[in-house]
Amino acid sequence: MQTASMNICERMDRSQELNEFKHDTVIGCHLCNKSIREISLLLNIPRSTVSGIITKWKQLGTAATHPRSERGQC
Repeated sequence: MQTASMNICERMDRSQELNEFKHDTVIGCHLCNKSIREISLLLNIPRSTVSGIITKWKQLGTAATHPRSERGQC
């Protein structure tokens, strides 16, 4: 059985991006009537990330990430 402190250590860093497979998995779970909390626990990603992916999918019809801007590093 996992505790909350164990989950925090296993969570993704803020700088990591989810790959396309995880985005599609979130959408698939949502379509199977899983709650945001259930998806978060199942995939070990923050609830806010799950919510954002679902919201973006509903609004835009896609969960794909867009390329980041290429600003110069000063």
